[in-house]
Amino acid sequence: MCPATLEIALPVLNEERCLETQVSTLISRLSSSCPYEWSVAIVDNGSTDSTWEIASRIAQRESRVRTLHLEQPGRGRALKAAWASSTTDIVAYMDIDLSTDLDALAPLLDPIAAGSADISIGSRLLPKSQVTRSVRREIISRAYNRIARTMLRYPVRDAQCGFKAMNRHVVQTIVPVTKDESWFFDTELLVLAWRRGLRITEVPVRWVEDEDSRVRVVNTAIDDLRGIWRLVRNSDSGS
Repeated sequence: MCPATLEIALPVLNEERCLETQVSTLISRLSSSCPYEWSVAIVDNGSTDSTWEIASRIAQRESRVRTLHLEQPGRGRALKAAWASSTTDIVAYMDIDLSTDLDALAPLLDPIAAGSADISIGSRLLPKSQVTRSVRREIISRAYNRIARTMLRYPVRDAQCGFKAMNRHVVQTIVPVTKDESWFFDTELLVLAWRRGLRITEVPVRWVEDEDSRVRVVNTAIDDLRGIWRLVRNSDSGS
């Protein structure tokens, strides 16, 4: 039997400082230990620095790397574009800062390849997870996920960890109807998948906060709360 095919999307926005190093780290890890036929998609979504030029140079050098260029920013928008143009059995994504330790790659991907899960996600809130981040970010993350679980009535502990994988069925059926194109994309996709009875598994991760992260945590949390309210209204209306 042929091994499953995998493509990992890397959404990037103004990451000229770390792009070359982080992609090299990922490729090295995949080359040494990934049992699947893998490739990488670098998705530049609205960069104004030299990110696109660096990404293009990497793709010219690495045969398993492709690039996509979008004019507008948005993690959800970047992932939709990458996954819509992918033909692999498994699609995944991770944050370019590699805050999630790559030791979690096998536990993330194997349930999808084995057919025991439709979506597999890294979780910073499982008992076995090891997380290093500021108290402020920890409080906001835990509060957001508790609100999401309570209001949306789904069991996922950590919707927003940038470390996820899913099968082709999810790409074809759930991703196209996921409306958000920014940070709430993850939560919305998981909620829609749960409502349709798809199987979601969470795996513990080691995660270290990137001190140079561009994520505006408070503003992102507010936007995510608006997204939760939209999904609650849609559920109550039956739409």
